[in-house]
Amino acid sequence: QERIGFFDTQLIGVVGFGHLGQYLVERIHKDGPALGLTLGFVWNRNSGKLSGLVPSELILGDLSSFAERRCDVIIEVCHPQIVKEFGLQFLSQSHFMVGSPSALADPDLNQKLRQAAQKYGRTLYVPSGALWGGQDIQRLNDSGKLKALFIRMSKHPSCFRLTGDLLTDWTEGEGRRVLFRGSVAELCPLAPNNVNTMAAAAVAAGTLGFTGVQGEIVSDTALRDYHVVEVEVTGPDGFSVHTVRRNPAKLGAVTGSATYSSFWNSLLICKGHGGRVYLC
Repeated sequence: QERIGFFDTQLIGVVGFGHLGQYLVERIHKDGPALGLTLGFVWNRNSGKLSGLVPSELILGDLSSFAERRCDVIIEVCHPQIVKEFGLQFLSQSHFMVGSPSALADPDLNQKLRQAAQKYGRTLYVPSGALWGGQDIQRLNDSGKLKALFIRMSKHPSCFRLTGDLLTDWTEGEGRRVLFRGSVAELCPLAPNNVNTMAAAAVAAGTLGFTGVQGEIVSDTALRDYHVVEVEVTGPDGFSVHTVRRNPAKLGAVTGSATYSSFWNSLLICKGHGGRVYLC
């Protein structure tokens, strides 16, 4: 590999070109060279969306031919279905940063991805996104002292992308409505694009897992300028931590603005941490 300064050049493949994918592609173009990051390819389900925004030689028309680009890290920022369809193949060739960790709520897929990471010596990176204190949760978990974990995500109803008819009847000014409360394993299929923060927490809290971590999603028409993420961590002997994070977000935005830079910082960590899952 070439060397740029003190950095080995890393080829990055970006799967998905929504708001987050566009942000990452722009940052790699702008700041990547000085940090040893180069864009290897960009794929989007609708490739026409890339025209004029991504150099033609970097557009990957068929995702199944990703291996030809020989990327060091592949980032998925589109939909859990891509993780299900391509995650194992990605790990056979590259480190894989899963931007839709709600896919890991499927225990069979979760286990297979972990096994693939070990088998191929690759790292399955899970970005912390809007989760505050993820590393602390992970340390408490690894010490065997994590007793319980609860996460509440509150957003304006226009910011939710839910399956079924959980939120089809909302009206402006209705205020606060609890949409669902239960295990993160149950929540992920209901709101696959909204609860990736909870999924990251379930990865950090490995002993509790997706069935043990409890979550709640709340629709609140008063939240016009930000999303609210509350985390309650319980340890031994009365130990507890309660954090409240307000993540600025426009009306209708699935992803809060602070999450974009969080993803970028996570990408900078993806240097290969052996065959395992790593919260970054």
